[in-house]
Amino acid sequence: MASYYNSVGSEVTIVEMLDHIAGPTDADISKILLNNYKAKGIKFNLGCKVTAVLPEGVQFETPDGKVEIAPADKVLCSIGRRAVTQGYGLENLNPVMERGAVVTDEYMKTSIPGLYAAGDINGKIMLAHTAYREGEVAVNNILGKKDRMRYNAIPSVIYTNPEVGCVGETEASAKAKGYDIEVKKLSMAYSGRYLAENEGGDGICKVIIDKKYNRVIGVHLIANYAAELIYGGAMMIETEMTVDNLKEIVFPHPTVCEIIREALFE
Repeated sequence: MASYYNSVGSEVTIVEMLDHIAGPTDADISKILLNNYKAKGIKFNLGCKVTAVLPEGVQFETPDGKVEIAPADKVLCSIGRRAVTQGYGLENLNPVMERGAVVTDEYMKTSIPGLYAAGDINGKIMLAHTAYREGEVAVNNILGKKDRMRYNAIPSVIYTNPEVGCVGETEASAKAKGYDIEVKKLSMAYSGRYLAENEGGDGICKVIIDKKYNRVIGVHLIANYAAELIYGGAMMIETEMTVDNLKEIVFPHPTVCEIIREALFE
């Protein structure tokens, strides 16, 4: 995945290798975010491969093989992150590595007895809040308190306007893993507060349910406050409560967060 942000004056162009924006974000959420930013005047070139950054702008190849240039006086290149493992003596210990990252188990142990690895260095989910939980798990196990790292309920946020908040499986990832799922999708307009604060807003709440166990395995939001609400979805997944149990939880009204509960009744 590669995204290039280019600007000339007030014009903004994005060149993206994928056929959608926001990487692994749920497809419905990605589409809404794309349309929101198109409406703000941003031009998107999707499915395009950057071939050169020139003095006059960014050169890229379109899906049909044409070569174009996006004029730019400023270029921001965003092509993801990688674990930094060189230059710290790690090569002297020689732990098992995979794609440049240190391999760890659910206890944050590496292949070297007594060596633990937490954070971006293990290349799992490269987010700060993931790292501090991994650190807790590592320290607990070092001190003899058995603790286990779980990655199925790690929330992520895209700090755009509107915000995007995601946790757990997307509709696509759940199907790819063989889950028999039920998808609940509800317009944010069902939240009175959202409606009052976002005239014409097109946000949604999307909940993915594992039908076998009747449990929530994914929650996805695009709306104001999404960054603050998504922890609720993480708790639903982490605690493995059934949908019937979750329906009995009382949310304050009027709030934006109650949209998650409303979606369960769809």
